Amino acid sequence: MTTDDADTDRLRLLVRPTDAERRARLPGDDLVTADIVMDRAFTVSGSPEQVWPWLVQLGRRRAGWYLPRFVERVVPRSRRALRSIDPALQRLSVGQVIPDWGGAEATFTVAELEPAAHLLFTSTRGHMELTWCLRLRSDAPGLTRIHLRLRLGPVRHRRTASGLGGLVDLVTVAGLAAGLEERLTGSG
Repeated sequence: MTTDDADTDRLRLLVRPTDAERRARLPGDDLVTADIVMDRAFTVSGSPEQVWPWLVQLGRRRAGWYLPRFVERVVPRSRRALRSIDPALQRLSVGQVIPDWGGAEATFTVAELEPAAHLLFTSTRGHMELTWCLRLRSDAPGLTRIHLRLRLGPVRHRRTASGLGGLVDLVTVAGLAAGLEERLTGSG
């Protein structure tokens, strides 16, 4: 791999959506009147059909939240994410509730799923409702673009949620991008 190829690989893992992605309608956009919308997007190796099984098994007490190996080294072994597809975690269905890390009672409910196309979760956190959509599309032969949209509303402390919450979301999704790429390519 040349230096230019390595730079191109790193650039596609940046979590910046395009203007077109920000403007796009995604599943779940009509479910929550959002005070805050956070869009992230990145491109990983593999077709949408190859990426899909990894996304289906995301979640606390499931496959975990993918992080790159260098970050996972500081995470206790019992809390590290899986590095393989677990067939038992591939059965995800609309209405299924999965635990989340947003607190002891935090969960996501599967609202929609279209294999290799999109996965939509809903949740209520106190008075706030949210949707989280992960949309996949073929970006080029052997590459998949993943667009994530988090919609929150009503939000009491908008500055804190968009500033601090936005930073946490950015770092978390950047970790997901790098960790998912490692798993898809067998590197790391």
